[in-house]
Amino acid sequence: MPKFVSVEEIERQANALIAEYRELPIPIHSVASFLNLVVEPVALSDDVSGVLVVVDERGVIGFNRSHAPVRQRFSIAHEIGHFVLHRDEEQLFIDKGYRAFFRDTASGKGTDMRERDANAFAAALLMPAALVRRAAKSYHFDLGDEGGPVEELARRFGVSSQAMTLRLANLDILGPTKIPHSRH
Repeated sequence: MPKFVSVEEIERQANALIAEYRELPIPIHSVASFLNLVVEPVALSDDVSGVLVVVDERGVIGFNRSHAPVRQRFSIAHEIGHFVLHRDEEQLFIDKGYRAFFRDTASGKGTDMRERDANAFAAALLMPAALVRRAAKSYHFDLGDEGGPVEELARRFGVSSQAMTLRLANLDILGPTKIPHSRH
């Protein structure tokens, strides 16, 4: 059975890894290298985002070379999450896509908890809460705008608009009570 890891602990561990990085987007390959992880693009079926093989205290991450660069970055960060959080539980992780929602009918299963944790870790690593909050203060959010603030923040952090939207919502920056109405 996988160990329980709180969101606060996930955030703390991710922040500790990137404490010295001041640039955006977070240099995910440098983070992996620091952890003695080899990162390689590999030919994977389209439904497989990434793999992690752990041997002793080292590992190899393979990411789908045909996916978009922002998806590749998230996949690498997700596998780093497995390495940091779960390497004592498993030696092989194969990730077929990522669920955007944290609760579903299978969320009580151990594998889904680990996937949720790895997703949360990837989000915290690529989009550190303090940096997202600071950057978001200078924007007026209107989800109807093409190329609006969510897309701009996503570009700055090197993630997809979907990943940024979820991060903003999870940080309670963007949500039903936080979205200002357009002034037309």
